[in-house]
Amino acid sequence: MAVQHPTAFVKPMRQQFLFLFLLCFSLSSAAQSFTLVELNCENLFDTRHDEGKQDAEFLPEAGRHWTPRRYWRKVNNLAQEIISCGDAMQLPDVVALCEVENDTCLRDLTRRSLLRNAGYEYLMTCSPDERGLDVALLYQPASFAPVCYDELHVPTLPGMRPTRDVLHVAGRIITGDTLHLFVVHAPSRYGGEVASRPFRLQVARVLCEAVADLRRHSLDARIVIAGDFNDYFDSPALQQLEQHQLLNVGRQAKGRHGALATYRYQGEWRSLDHVFVSPSLHAHVAAALIHDEPFLLEDDERYGGVKPRRTYSGFNYRPAFSDHLPLVVRFRF
Repeated sequence: MAVQHPTAFVKPMRQQFLFLFLLCFSLSSAAQSFTLVELNCENLFDTRHDEGKQDAEFLPEAGRHWTPRRYWRKVNNLAQEIISCGDAMQLPDVVALCEVENDTCLRDLTRRSLLRNAGYEYLMTCSPDERGLDVALLYQPASFAPVCYDELHVPTLPGMRPTRDVLHVAGRIITGDTLHLFVVHAPSRYGGEVASRPFRLQVARVLCEAVADLRRHSLDARIVIAGDFNDYFDSPALQQLEQHQLLNVGRQAKGRHGALATYRYQGEWRSLDHVFVSPSLHAHVAAALIHDEPFLLEDDERYGGVKPRRTYSGFNYRPAFSDHLPLVVRFRF
């Protein structure tokens, strides 16, 4: 039998080495992805009264019968929804949440739900909102390490009720750069769109002032503003943000299962949820999509098609998710 010379193995070994190198490089490149999720939770209240807040409707003895059983079902449903927004390799890096009541809800979500082993930490506001609703940010410390955070108070106007503060978190991302994240939940359209418009413009002014201040220190600051603006793409408040060189990356976002926006009202899909980025980040946006997995949808029996599976329709309870769908933005660095 002929003996094969050792040099005959050199080429295969080089091919194997090249394959392993490319594999490691591809895995390293995949690790440079960064996923942000924005989600309105649709009234994530606990079952206890917060002193000074108008949360009576979400107590066990109230008309909604918001019992501990319903509360824990809601918490785990939201956890399932957040997990599903990730991909096969990793969970979302940051999650901007609207309509969360207090620290109890966030602790239960991150420590006692299906997310308990996911490693999420969180920061949230403590706002003067009369119902006690706030905004929060879940984050994976390995991919987003907060350096500092603060709450931006929104001054009230005549006829305006106290609203949610804006959460601002500055943190280091996987590239070593600083990312400034703002989480916002603007005043609703209660009382009519025109009458309430100045209140949402007030929030836009607060955001624009904060962005201008950041740019005075760093012209190319990497900025993301995410949340429920209670306004559509053509609204004056959103246009004001765009005039300050903030780009709305969700304009063309759609779902894979019929959703054309994050919200549906009277059979019409329109987005109240938005994500704005600074020009320095826009080139790194790999995708923006509406996360509309079938388990988050139900048939719209009145108008046809599908709609988000909300927890309450009026006072009718369903063990579902939220009246908003998640908006997912994937960055590539």
